[in-house]
Amino acid sequence: MKGREILLGKVAGREAALLMVDGRLEDVAIDASDLVAFAPGAILRGRVNRLMKGQGGVFVTLPDGASGYLRDRSGLSEGQPVLVQVSGVAEDGKAVPLSSRVLIRGRYGIATPGVPGVNVSRAIRDADRRSELQDIGNAALGGAETGLILRSASVGAEDSDIAAELADLAAIANDIAADLDGAPELLLDAASPSETAWRDWAVPPPDVVTEHDILSPDAQDTLSALLSSRVPLPAGASAYIEQTRALVAIDVNTGSDGSAAAGLKANIALARDLPRQLRLRGLGGQVVVDFAPIPKRERGTLEQELKKAFRADGSDAVLSGWTAMGLFELSRKRDRMPINRLLEGL
Repeated sequence: MKGREILLGKVAGREAALLMVDGRLEDVAIDASDLVAFAPGAILRGRVNRLMKGQGGVFVTLPDGASGYLRDRSGLSEGQPVLVQVSGVAEDGKAVPLSSRVLIRGRYGIATPGVPGVNVSRAIRDADRRSELQDIGNAALGGAETGLILRSASVGAEDSDIAAELADLAAIANDIAADLDGAPELLLDAASPSETAWRDWAVPPPDVVTEHDILSPDAQDTLSALLSSRVPLPAGASAYIEQTRALVAIDVNTGSDGSAAAGLKANIALARDLPRQLRLRGLGGQVVVDFAPIPKRERGTLEQELKKAFRADGSDAVLSGWTAMGLFELSRKRDRMPINRLLEGL
């Protein structure tokens, strides 16, 4: 269907939410609580275990004996309690990646415990609206040692709705910041798929929200397509995305098109869709792309398309560039569980 549609239900026994735009899958959230100790976004009180000399980080003891790794060790000492947020998904046998920058997200705002002040998204350009939102944020804080960030979704929302949510976010942030003493503990769990849909996909408002106990066969087929390594591209071209323990390998093929422009066309098609494909598949870390052969003079055009695509997607990615063998390297934050683990048995 045309427009924005949110689908809620279960798939492979797990709660799931899908965002469809004009009939194409744009985002997906699936409950991974049975596969990880703590999902990305969870906020915990931990305890510094040991400092890693020469690496700039610390291991942190988490609830239930789990271990986390915090890269920022500034001002920390062994045995000290610390407030952290899970920032990604750990590989098997590795510590949970953590961040000391704690964010409590809502639809209109984000609370930042221990980082006071009110900031308004740069995407909101109207000076009068920025000033209004600044005042709403200051009123919600009431002098508390917590910060607020007004998201772009607040630009057209009702002031009363924004104020109510910001007050709730500030109260949660204050409670968390004041609860630093004690044994390692989960203070705030990660958002569920339905909460993620409400928080991140509701602006602009969806045309349809469909909720079933089990996702429809069509929706399950859409997810099942992500289990295939093959990604169809226009004019019969294709790409293959395969995960290994070391990296994500991608190969682009032009198919039966033998024209001089076939390589660049296939490569640009993959570049424009690559952020979405990695996001939907839950893939990150080191990514190496073997693009279809093109003249070196066309690499700049292709690289610009990649930069535009990742910038528009908002992905936390670093584009490293071309290797001596003509491969393109990039890295992307591992912030989701790989889809093939979430859909086992589908």
